[in-house]
Amino acid sequence: MDKDRCGWCVGDSLYESYHDTEWGVPVKDDETLFEFLILETFQAGLSWITVLRKRENFRRAFDHFNYEKIANYDQNKIDTLLQDPGIIRNKLKVNATVSNARAFMEVQKEFGSFSSYIWDFVDDKPIKNAWKNYKNAPATTELSDTISKDLKKRGFKFVGSTVIYAHMQATGMVNDHEVNCFRYHEV
Repeated sequence: MDKDRCGWCVGDSLYESYHDTEWGVPVKDDETLFEFLILETFQAGLSWITVLRKRENFRRAFDHFNYEKIANYDQNKIDTLLQDPGIIRNKLKVNATVSNARAFMEVQKEFGSFSSYIWDFVDDKPIKNAWKNYKNAPATTELSDTISKDLKKRGFKFVGSTVIYAHMQATGMVNDHEVNCFRYHEV
């Protein structure tokens, strides 16, 4: 018997697998938080499935999202990335990834970890919403506005409120699983 899932993922095996195992699970390690931040950055203006299908290519191209390596990318590496057909070759987003890696490490220096910084916005516990239909979930909230402004002030790029709310959903800062979804109570 099929499980009840959030409507946005039904019908695509990659989407369903991502939904069933990752989406909405609270993430506290900096490496995974950085990966999702970068993937959400590349998703801006595109569909998540587009990014998800290229995720392994992104991992390969960006040294498995090792922010210390990415922060030191030179123009030659950036030019190589812009020629890589396996990723989204957007010059502004590639450059933002490098500057975001640097800003990410600055946040780590100030707060001990990026996780401590970002999770402090929700008092270190997920916000649990109760949507009957995923289409009722907002694209932004006052909190995502606040986090976005703070990240921009710290030098991050491509971190608008919509990107940040998607990041919050993906990393479990907010539980936006539909109430009838089998994952709603699991995460």
